[in-house]
Amino acid sequence: MTTVWAVYFSGTGTTERTVTHIAGELARLLAAPCRSLDFTRPQVRQQELDFCQSDLVVLGTPVYAGRVPNVLLPFLREKVRGGGALAVPVVLFGNRNYDDALIELRDILREDGFRCVAAGAFVGEHSFSRTLGAGRPDHRDMAEQSAFAREICEKLAGQAGTEMAPVSVRGETPIRPYYTPRDRHGNPINILKVKPKTDPDKCGGCGLCAELCPMGSIDPVDVSQVRGICIKCCACVKKCPSGAKYFDDPGYLFHQHELEDVYTRRAENEWFV
Repeated sequence: MTTVWAVYFSGTGTTERTVTHIAGELARLLAAPCRSLDFTRPQVRQQELDFCQSDLVVLGTPVYAGRVPNVLLPFLREKVRGGGALAVPVVLFGNRNYDDALIELRDILREDGFRCVAAGAFVGEHSFSRTLGAGRPDHRDMAEQSAFAREICEKLAGQAGTEMAPVSVRGETPIRPYYTPRDRHGNPINILKVKPKTDPDKCGGCGLCAELCPMGSIDPVDVSQVRGICIKCCACVKKCPSGAKYFDDPGYLFHQHELEDVYTRRAENEWFV
């Protein structure tokens, strides 16, 4: 390896922490330099990204409704080229389940020309919640990520040629539909068009939310206006220094509270080598 890459989309920082830790451990064990590329900002996803056979790329995305976020698919499928590089797809899920996100990301990277030697699904604090998966990734998670990196290095050192066969991961093909939240009567809840609100009494007008929005949807002149789509990453909510951003949609809040009631347990990380 000439370079280990940490490549990620991370609205609230959990995917970034996980991917950079795994990549950093791999770089240390392989005595290779480590470089990072954050494609969270929309302008970065307009660029093309090329790798080569001597690269090892840890590429991570969050899990949205059990899948790779659909807003990332054009970038991942059209702008990223593996060039025969080794890859480690990583997905971050918010304590519920990652469903088919990992197998989906693995297959996308294979189609891009990567050789997927390992893959992992790790837990991070849910974007909707401050209690669901709170504080994760924590020290135990980081230790498991380090163990994952060691297993990858052992595979590369002791099983020459196995990198040509894509790693087997949990998931279904064909890929299942996106997870659909439902109300207490079993009716689907549609939160696709729900957008965050701004408390004018708390907002100091710093514009950080507009700067952080992965979709570039918040108006930097009037941050109370969300003029584009909202993917509910909650970067604006969780990173607002004054707590001015919030959601008040009943369907959104019902779904949030249902997740917190049903999935308040320590979900386990899973990895495949």
